[in-house]
Amino acid sequence: MSVSGYIERLFRKFLPSPFAIAILLSLLTLILATVFGSYPEGTPAWQGTLKAWEAGLWNRGLLVFAYQMMLILVLGHVLVLSKPLEGLIIRITSLVRNGAGAALLVASTTMLVSFFNWGLALIFGAILARKVGEHAQRNQIPINYPLIGACGYLGLMVWHGGISGSAPIKASEPGHLSGLLSGVVSDATLQALPEVISSSETILSSWNLIIFSTVVLLVSLLAYYLGKKTKAEVFELPVYKFAENTDKESGSSAERLDRSPWFSMVFALLIFVAFLIQYLPQLQALNLSPDMLNFFMLGLAILLHGNIRRFLRAVEAAIGDTAGILIQFPLYFGIMGVMTESGLIHQISDFFVQTSNSVTFPVFTFFSAGLVNIFVPSGGGQWAVQGPVILEAALQLGVPLPKAIMALAYGDQLTNMLQPFWALPLLGITRLKAREILPYSILFMLLGGMIYLLGILIF
Repeated sequence: MSVSGYIERLFRKFLPSPFAIAILLSLLTLILATVFGSYPEGTPAWQGTLKAWEAGLWNRGLLVFAYQMMLILVLGHVLVLSKPLEGLIIRITSLVRNGAGAALLVASTTMLVSFFNWGLALIFGAILARKVGEHAQRNQIPINYPLIGACGYLGLMVWHGGISGSAPIKASEPGHLSGLLSGVVSDATLQALPEVISSSETILSSWNLIIFSTVVLLVSLLAYYLGKKTKAEVFELPVYKFAENTDKESGSSAERLDRSPWFSMVFALLIFVAFLIQYLPQLQALNLSPDMLNFFMLGLAILLHGNIRRFLRAVEAAIGDTAGILIQFPLYFGIMGVMTESGLIHQISDFFVQTSNSVTFPVFTFFSAGLVNIFVPSGGGQWAVQGPVILEAALQLGVPLPKAIMALAYGDQLTNMLQPFWALPLLGITRLKAREILPYSILFMLLGGMIYLLGILIF
């Protein structure tokens, strides 16, 4: 059995659904907090644990965070379903002349798109890979189609270091860090905590852009090499159809309004004007936020779809992607609430402090984030669970918070190449199996891991 086949079998046999894993992690946390946690005198440990869990589940600030992440995914998917993006994918596909060029084109384009929005790249890369396969089949161009599919998944290896990355973009939001660490660290530490960690120190920092550019360049070159050296695959694909325009004429003035391009254009322009008024100072300061990103994408999606009816049809098609976030995030918030109230966060962060230093801690964070991502396949959920531990330990060790946050982001995104959860939409669109793309995604992961690790040590 091949290595990829063994890994796929391992995941299928021993790894349940992400929701089941979230439940198991919740139960484990409840048990640990009851046994090892500390609560006010007179409060039974089991009672304090359950109260903390219930309060964490419905933490209003974190539920806003979950909704922000859902919108990032939905609006990104909605953008891909617009006519201009459909035309762009077809134009990119027409550039394919051979297998090596196809792999290079899909890999580099998908990673660049993912830097802007991971939800957009998730579907964009999948459709691009499928259309490249159809183009090659139609024009009798020999390609390794599973390799092309793996290249279409590469956006998930760079997303957390990009503009829609959960950890860095939330850290740039006023009040988020203090809210995340409230009740976790001392009042003196909270006062010393920055109000925000600007995107100019994380996502848009020179060192992150250098690391990202290096990953795009070297991983794309690896894709080109694999496309040149590996054997072309025989495959058969029916034509993947984009959403068709089914707008029908109607005498109803209300329905005409839904179909009116002027109505949607005026509303989109109104959004852009409000966007500039509200966020221009933040843009000038190179500081991004989830609300800023979602507001811009909302206006862009409405504008590109041309009318409200097509926009809403795309939203209906995209909304199913958010099921995991909707139902899993509250469980992660409950875990965070228990860890905070029971003092488990202090115990874990103290372990980090005792076993690492300012040099090794970012490396330890990188590897631990990669491991946690296998069980919590959500950057936002992982930030809610692991973020407070990482931040408190970084404060104690004197590690720059931007570096600690990006080390977590790099580790989280890297093992997406091993974790098949987010590959499900791509597998459905490309009609590939996980075991077919894993041999290549693992190679991409190994190269990307070396680059991220060197970047953490150098910068």
